Amino acid sequence: MSLFSSDFDALALGDRFATSPRAVTEADIVNFAVLTGDSHPQHVDAAWASSSRFGEQIAHGLLVLSIASGSMPFDPDRVVALRRVADAVFKQPVLIGDSVHVEGEVVSVKPIDDEHGLVECRWRVLNQHGRLVVKASVELVWRRAPVREPILL
Repeated sequence: MSLFSSDFDALALGDRFATSPRAVTEADIVNFAVLTGDSHPQHVDAAWASSSRFGEQIAHGLLVLSIASGSMPFDPDRVVALRRVADAVFKQPVLIGDSVHVEGEVVSVKPIDDEHGLVECRWRVLNQHGRLVVKASVELVWRRAPVREPILL
């Protein structure tokens, strides 16, 4: 069973998780540029990017963070919403053809009310060489298991 299918009350500080790798393609970058309007030549112009600091096209940082989020195996019966992404730091460029995956850890678990809790996770997005490309703190709204009243006979 995935951590993201666990009951809120079963979560513990230090619980760890990892996602499967996903390759970043040129089509991903172009589609993200069209969707967001961010068509900086560093991302979409191979000739321009070849003379840049990075020497080639790179993925948008927010695209990498979006791919990381999309790779999480969130159980919709448990994880209601991604509430906050904080302190995101983009450490290394992600190139066309690189693969990224998330390694994470639960760092905080707080009940909100009888139905929901907040789960804060630390995400480390790594490339295929194990190099850190993005780190962030992510807060999730988690549905708590319903409290069942005992059946009186």
